[in-house]
Amino acid sequence: KYNMSTDQLSFEEASKKLEEIVQKLESNVLTLDESVNLYKEGFELSLLCDRLLKEAEVKISVISEKINGDVLLEEVPRTDF
Repeated sequence: KYNMSTDQLSFEEASKKLEEIVQKLESNVLTLDESVNLYKEGFELSLLCDRLLKEAEVKISVISEKINGDVLLEEVPRTDF
């Protein structure tokens, strides 16, 4: 099974994995170690989702209208927040 690095996930993929982790944690059938590991993974996924949302906000905020009315999207380089 291929295990994608957390940083390579899209927002949608990270969000879905985070939702699955929450469901597992709420099931109360995990060992303490499993719960701790899932909590850690979920925390990392929540940070990733937050960063991706902030990046999207930055991209949206740099949309500018040229004088002739055409909309331009200036690409913002990906940075760590």
